Amino acid sequence: MKILDAQATTDALPFAALIEQMATLFASGQPCPDRHHHTMPMQDEPDATLLLMPAWTNEVGCVKVVTATPGNTARKLPAIAGSVLVFDRNTGAHLALLDGATLTARRTAAASALAARYLSREDANHLLILGAGKVAAQLPEAFRAVRPIETVRIWDVFPKAAEQLATDLSTRGWDARAVQNLEQAVPQADIISAATLATDPLLQGDWLVAGQHVDLIGAFTPSMREADNRALQRARLFVDTRFAAIEAGELKTPLETGAITEADILGDLYTLSAGQMGRETAQEITLFKSVGNAVMDLAASVTAAG
Repeated sequence: MKILDAQATTDALPFAALIEQMATLFASGQPCPDRHHHTMPMQDEPDATLLLMPAWTNEVGCVKVVTATPGNTARKLPAIAGSVLVFDRNTGAHLALLDGATLTARRTAAASALAARYLSREDANHLLILGAGKVAAQLPEAFRAVRPIETVRIWDVFPKAAEQLATDLSTRGWDARAVQNLEQAVPQADIISAATLATDPLLQGDWLVAGQHVDLIGAFTPSMREADNRALQRARLFVDTRFAAIEAGELKTPLETGAITEADILGDLYTLSAGQMGRETAQEITLFKSVGNAVMDLAASVTAAG
């Protein structure tokens, strides 16, 4: 069995190949079980979460074990840890163990880029990132695989974290800079991607302008929110899978309060990848909400396995 560390996992998952593999699986209607979600109570900090996500094709299967520990932010440790086991579907033989945090960050960014291929304007070149963690760091490269991203601006609740990520990107040739005033930064962006662990909305719908694409990644439990109801109401709404409406506070709470309805959720990565829908006008605002599912992990596993 191959064991791939973080760097080896990164090298095995180039975004162009990963996005194409993901598009292929979703377009084919690839099924997977709903993920298992278990809350692990913590003392004097937000609860942690244990996620179990299996999926398989006729040839290859995988199962991911992930822990999400929001309290690690204060410890200056990654919030996400995990591993992905890849196995031969026919024999059950274990083929590889991949770094789960790296795989999750890259497949999450790839899913956002895949959605942006269909929902953002083709000339979108200004990316605003909310958050400065592991997923946020993957987003510029992922979005550039589908759109001509030239400008990257980064906001984080911890300004020094945003500055550090901007510096890291700048050393790799990006036009990247940290911003502190989110209200001023939002209208300037073509794509706004939020990858935080916020429990109260950061992005206000009244800040949005025509033609933007909003990508919401972080809120994966019912108690989390990155955007307010107004943002959802102003946009054409899409999800990675319909499971997002059950799991994410971003949708679950507005649905329960009547701020939006099930009919407002127009499609998912299955319908987008199959070419059944997408952006209709240059002026509309689109919004994509993802919580992640095992098809994304499967795409990464197939890509890494070659």
